[in-house]
Amino acid sequence: MNRRHFLMSTAAAGAVLRTSALASPNDTVRVACVGLHGQGKTHMAKYNAMKNVEIAAFCDIDESVLRDRLADMDKAGKKKPAVYSDLRKLLEDKSIDAISIATPNHNHTLQAIWGCQAGKDVYVEKPCSHDMFEARQIVAAARKYNRMVQHGTNSRSSIARQAIGQLREGLIGDVYMARGLCFKRRNTIGHAAPEPVPAGVDYNLWLGPAPQHEYTKNRFHYNWHWFWDYGNGDLGNQGIHQIDVARWGLGVKYPTKVSAIGGHFMFDDDQETPNTLSVQFEFDAAGKKKLMTFEVRHWYSNHESEIGGDGNNTVGATFYGSKGRLSVWDEDHGRYQTFLGPDGTPGPHGEDIGNNWANFIEAVRSRKQSDLNAPIEEGAISTTLVHLANISYRVGRTLNFDAESYSVKGDAEANRLFRREYRKPFVVPEKV
Repeated sequence: MNRRHFLMSTAAAGAVLRTSALASPNDTVRVACVGLHGQGKTHMAKYNAMKNVEIAAFCDIDESVLRDRLADMDKAGKKKPAVYSDLRKLLEDKSIDAISIATPNHNHTLQAIWGCQAGKDVYVEKPCSHDMFEARQIVAAARKYNRMVQHGTNSRSSIARQAIGQLREGLIGDVYMARGLCFKRRNTIGHAAPEPVPAGVDYNLWLGPAPQHEYTKNRFHYNWHWFWDYGNGDLGNQGIHQIDVARWGLGVKYPTKVSAIGGHFMFDDDQETPNTLSVQFEFDAAGKKKLMTFEVRHWYSNHESEIGGDGNNTVGATFYGSKGRLSVWDEDHGRYQTFLGPDGTPGPHGEDIGNNWANFIEAVRSRKQSDLNAPIEEGAISTTLVHLANISYRVGRTLNFDAESYSVKGDAEANRLFRREYRKPFVVPEKV
């Protein structure tokens, strides 16, 4: 253990760690899965499929979910992991190398910071932050503690890497615009009255930084996405994948202008976030203007992609250039196609779903930040586009964003939405 502490100290000083820095004497990476409902099951399956990777611990605030995941491990013939409800207790275990977070959005940043402070590498689901302030804090923590922090934008490890390479090589010429789509058929969530917290659920830990609110079914498993206290709407749920690909392909960082319009249409229910949204992002890329459009739709929709999608669910991004267009369609996180010239002649194409979790483990072993396909620095920038679009929608006007000051010029109301009030003691710190 003394040798482990020494190696972790040298990492903080900027040295390169070898796999001997792992807690396990046989170079097995010991991972803790945090949040096991929904996407957490995917995390579990990915790590269970890897050699020399052990799920050493589970953490969830719902005892019924923990029981189900333990049963899944037993069926898979895997060693029973340690079980926790409070992540802070789990992080005291020095034998754990990394944590993999799939909790609701409002907990992502604080839990990732805790992980970095405890000397753990972190895989954190998208979006990495609940607001603009947190997007900067999670990056600061990763840098200060020299941790490998991977963002859950899975397309960064898929065939999209090859597609973006084609853009960089000039296949479709001068790329001036990207269009992202998030068409997901989602039914009404209805209305849910307050009720007692279910047995076995630690609701205080689930709320974490969020304000106190009576428990309802609509504010818990999955439907939390549609409430501002916990989620970021479908723009931050599914759309963050496509926003990330679109921004990546355009080769831009922060927008200079953001305008969003939309609303909650058709259904009378508890949902607060818009289910239909149209967003325009304008960028200044070294003096050259570039444009990204993004559209969120719910319920029935037409099919707008050349490949992928089933008519009701179409998610992806199309790039437009002086020589043609390129589409990356992400319902399965893994297809691209090109159409060249005035006649739209089919060009290079490919398909590969990739494995963002395997890439993370590779970086945990190598200790090279450059090995991460979806580094937190990139994930945080894409996440700010989600937040700026939602802020534009909420204040009802165009935002003129200044990246240098990290603020909306001349708009105090918009800037107040950059940071939420925290429920103590679950506070994202000013200094990480």
